[in-house]
Amino acid sequence: MGKDKLKRFAEIATFDNVIQLDAGKPYKGKWASDFFKNNNPVVLELACGKGEYTVNLAQMFPDKNFIGIDYKGNRIWRGAKTAIEEGITNVAFLRIQIELIVEYFGENEIDEIWITFPDPQPQISREKKRLTSPRFLNYYRQILHPGAFINLKTDNDGLHEYTVQVIADQNLNLVAKTEDVYHSEFLNEVLSIKTYYEKKYLKHDKNINYLKYSLT
Repeated sequence: MGKDKLKRFAEIATFDNVIQLDAGKPYKGKWASDFFKNNNPVVLELACGKGEYTVNLAQMFPDKNFIGIDYKGNRIWRGAKTAIEEGITNVAFLRIQIELIVEYFGENEIDEIWITFPDPQPQISREKKRLTSPRFLNYYRQILHPGAFINLKTDNDGLHEYTVQVIADQNLNLVAKTEDVYHSEFLNEVLSIKTYYEKKYLKHDKNINYLKYSLT
């Protein structure tokens, strides 16, 4: 492991806005009241990477709480450090495998989910690892408020098409669908947030797909 990664792992261990793997599950069902010390809605960004969406959403919506989830602590470090440096207090980062999400959040605790540029897991054998697969939807059902929205933003056309099919197969409520969000009617301040990887894709004129749907 490189020196920079070791330094970042050591630093995030001191961050109050990062919950590490070995911290247990003290906030399940009580994230708003016990961690954020308020009664505001809780929104998740899954596979948050450097946390660009988590941090920017928190700045845009101070009346909501945002939690970025990723397993790679050296990535979480960037978003957590930015939040600390800029005094953004409605942000947290949780370092876990997303498969464990139901162990960390209570029933109906989450108001919205963002999935931004996840690993598309293109191999058929890895379908169950796709964050929009029926397997993961079953996890989300256990923690989302009824009617809460899931947002998928991806450069991967295959993952986009796969998710559209899952939505149809499961008779879910599709609210927004576009294969080119930056030239669509849905573009707004929130969807204009750009992650590190998205900026790279846009430089090569790659279209960005977007879906918004609910499970009920």
